[in-house]
Amino acid sequence: MGRSFNPYDDVKIISQIADLKEVDYKNTLVVTALVELLVEKGILSRQEILRKAQELEVDLTLDMLTPQSPTSVRDLN
Repeated sequence: MGRSFNPYDDVKIISQIADLKEVDYKNTLVVTALVELLVEKGILSRQEILRKAQELEVDLTLDMLTPQSPTSVRDLN
C-alpha cells in the first residue's frame, strides 16, 4: 500500500531543505573566514590547506568504499 498524500509533509521536507542550505551557507562562511585568517597570518598557505582537503577527501572516499565490520562496545575499549 502507498502512503496517503499529505501536502503538509511536503512543506516540512521543503522547510528542512531550506534549513540545511542556511546551515551549509553559514558553515562555508566560517570555514572561508578561518582559511583567510590562517593565510593572512602566515600560519598556513593555501597550498597546504588545499593539500589537506584533498587528503581528507581521499580518506573519506576510501572509508565509504571499504566495507566496515560491525563493532561492539567491547571493541571500542
